[in-house]
Amino acid sequence: MTNLVLTTLALNPIAFNFGPIQVHWYGIIIATGVVLALILSVREGQRRGINEDYFYDYLLWALPVAIVCARLYYVAFQWSYYSQHPGEIIAIWDGGIAIYGAIIGGVLTLYFFCRARQISMWTMMDVISPTLIMAQGIGRWGNFMNQEAFGAVTTRAALVSQHIPEWIINQMYIGNHYRVPTFLYESLWDLTGFVLLLLLRHHHHLFKRGEVFLTYVMWYSFGRFFIEGMRTDSLMIGSVIRVSQVLSLILFVAALIILIARRQRTNLPWYVNQ
Repeated sequence: MTNLVLTTLALNPIAFNFGPIQVHWYGIIIATGVVLALILSVREGQRRGINEDYFYDYLLWALPVAIVCARLYYVAFQWSYYSQHPGEIIAIWDGGIAIYGAIIGGVLTLYFFCRARQISMWTMMDVISPTLIMAQGIGRWGNFMNQEAFGAVTTRAALVSQHIPEWIINQMYIGNHYRVPTFLYESLWDLTGFVLLLLLRHHHHLFKRGEVFLTYVMWYSFGRFFIEGMRTDSLMIGSVIRVSQVLSLILFVAALIILIARRQRTNLPWYVNQ
């Protein structure tokens, strides 16, 4: 009995205490993804002739806006709960931020930032998007530490059959049941997309300006649509419509249409020649 308890003991979501402040693994993991994305974006931006200060300045504006938008997005679709617990609205350290809200906030910030600095928004998005999906893949491990973003009840044998490491299986023991690790599926999908976008972006004459970003949107939304269907903690409209699935479908179709329309324009530069 003791061994069984030990093998299913959840990991502590608190990394350490700094005086009265509890530092959560969730925040550390998210911050790690952001820092790595910034470093890689700066390096690629330098190859494209973009001043590295633009990335630092943009992050200073985008990060707080993205966090606020991510939380507002989540709270809006869980208003029946938060209207009764308003004191928990700001408790982002316990999880409950929506990546689509963060992306919307980041893109809106980038639009106004690029207009103010008189630089191409499409070029900036092409540079940022591969590292963004990398950060998303890393950030899913914050959900892992918080035991959230999981799927339906499953069995330990089913998880073992997928060759999932023991320490992940143990963390998927939630509410006296093993759960489908949808956080893991999405993380792997995102990181695969990161590698793919890097490989394709540096292939000569493959992408025109803006198409790296549009490919990112299609890749992420395609995977998210199916993975979201496996989750049991989705934000819902009513009782049957999953918000993220609807938005994923809209984004995929919109990005595809825009990509096809822009490809018809012969005056757009190739990414490598920007």
